[in-house]
Amino acid sequence: MSENVYTLFVSRFPADRRAPFLEIPEGRGYSYADLDTESARYARFLAGLGLVPGDRVMVQVEKSPQALFFYLACLRAGFIYVPLNTAYRQAEIEYFLDDATPRFVLCDPVQLDMIRAAATARGVAHVHALAADGRGTLTEAAARAAPDFGVAPVAADDTAVILYTSGTTGRPKGAMITHRNLAANGLVLSRAWGFRPDDVLLHALPTFHIHGLFVACHCVLLSGGKMIFMPKFDAAEVIRHLPRATVFMGVPTYYTRLLALPDFGAEACRNMRLFTCGSAPLLPQTFEEFRARTGHTILERYGMTETGMNTSNPLDGARRAGTVGPALPGVTLRVVDIAGREVASGEVGELQVKGDNVFRGYWCQPDKTREEFTADGFFRTGDLARRDADGYVAIVGRAKDLIITGGLNVYPKEIESYLDKLDGIAESAVIGLPHPDFGEAVTAVVVRQPGRDDVDEQTILAALKGAIAGFKVPKRVFFAPDLPRNTMGKVQKNILRERYTAETR
Repeated sequence: MSENVYTLFVSRFPADRRAPFLEIPEGRGYSYADLDTESARYARFLAGLGLVPGDRVMVQVEKSPQALFFYLACLRAGFIYVPLNTAYRQAEIEYFLDDATPRFVLCDPVQLDMIRAAATARGVAHVHALAADGRGTLTEAAARAAPDFGVAPVAADDTAVILYTSGTTGRPKGAMITHRNLAANGLVLSRAWGFRPDDVLLHALPTFHIHGLFVACHCVLLSGGKMIFMPKFDAAEVIRHLPRATVFMGVPTYYTRLLALPDFGAEACRNMRLFTCGSAPLLPQTFEEFRARTGHTILERYGMTETGMNTSNPLDGARRAGTVGPALPGVTLRVVDIAGREVASGEVGELQVKGDNVFRGYWCQPDKTREEFTADGFFRTGDLARRDADGYVAIVGRAKDLIITGGLNVYPKEIESYLDKLDGIAESAVIGLPHPDFGEAVTAVVVRQPGRDDVDEQTILAALKGAIAGFKVPKRVFFAPDLPRNTMGKVQKNILRERYTAETR
C-alpha cells in the first residue's frame, strides 16, 4: 500500500468534490474537484517528460493557486519538490541547481532567461515559467496533458520535499522532508487546532516555506475546509477579508501591522475562532495588546524547517505569553546541558526533539546529518529553551546567538525583553560583538518609536542598570530605523553582527 501523503489528503476531501477549496479575493474559486483535476494534469505533463519518482523539481515562483496545484502534483507523482525563496538571486540559484540536481525547473517569467541559461549549462532539459496570475509556458504546455493520473506508490520514509535552510551560518543545507513527516505533522496540527470542514483559513503567508505551504495548506486539506488565498500580506486587505474567515496564521510582523491600524479590533474578528503565530518570537506586549483589542488570545507554537511543528499552546487551555506551549502529541522533547544531561525544570539548555515529524537528514550531507542527531536519535535543534513544571516551553534564543562575556552566559532574549518594555522603544535585538577584554561585548540594536528621538543610549543603559545584573547590561547601544529580517520575520542577527562589528573596528 502506498504511503503517499497525497492519498491521505484525498481521503479527507469532502464527499462532494464540488465543495470550495480555494478562492482568490475578487477572483475565481477552485473546488476540490479542480484541485484533483489540475494536480493530475500537471503530474501527467511531468511524467510525459520522462520524470520518475525521486526526481527533483525545483520551483521559484510567486504565490498562486496554480503553484499550489503544481506542488500537489509533485507529491502525487512521487517527485521531490524543491521550493526556493523568491528573493534568491542568480548566484544562490546556481548553488541550488548544483546541489539539488533537478530534472525540471519552474520559475517566474521575469527570471526565465537567466534561470534557463543556468539550468541548461548544468544539463537540465526542462525549464518552464509560471506567473502570479497563473499564466506561463507551464500552463500552456500542461493544458494539452490528460487530467488523469493515479497516485505514485511511495514508502513513508521516501523524501517528498527538500527545503533549504536559511544558511545564516554557512551555505544552505537541503532538509529532506518525508511523506511520513508531512502526514504525521499535518494530522497532529489539524487535530490540535480543531480544524473542521466549515473552517475558512485566510491565507496571507508565502508558500515557499513550511508555515505557508505545510502548516496552513495541509490543515485545510486534512479537514476538507476552504482557504481565501491572498497573494501576499496586506494589513488593510486582511482586515477586509477577516469577517469571512475563521482562522488566520501569521508571523509577529503581521500582528504588529494589524494593531497599527485604528480600524482593527473585535468587529473585524467577529467570526474568527483562532489566530496562530510562529516563525519568530511574539513580544508579550503584542500578545497582550492583541487580546485587549480583539478579545482573542493568539496561539503561539514552535517549529523549524527540519522538524515541522514541535510544540503548541493549547486550543483549549492556558495560552501563556512568551511560551510556545508543551510538546505536541507524538513529539518527545528534552532540554539538555552541554554534556547532554537533562536540566532541571526552569533551567536553560539546548532543546532536542524526536518523533515522526523530524526530517530524515540533509541532502547529500551524511556527515552533517550524523552530527545533528544524538546517539539515541534526538535532533539537536540549536535552540536554547527552558521548560516549566507544566511542560510549557520558552525559547530563549539560538545557541549560536548565546553571548559569553567575561566567562558568563548572557541570553539575548532576556535582555531584549527588558529593552522592549522601556518607554519609547519599538523593538530591539541583542548581539555579541568581539571585545579585547571580555571576549564578547553585549550590544543592543534599538528601533525607537516614531517621534522618540529623546530616547538615547544613556537613558537606556541607566534603566537597564537598575533592572539586571551588570554583566548583562549592554556595553553599547546602537539605533537603527528597522531590524533586518528574513521573509518569515526572523531578525537576521548575523547581518547585525557583521554591520556593527565593522562600525566598531
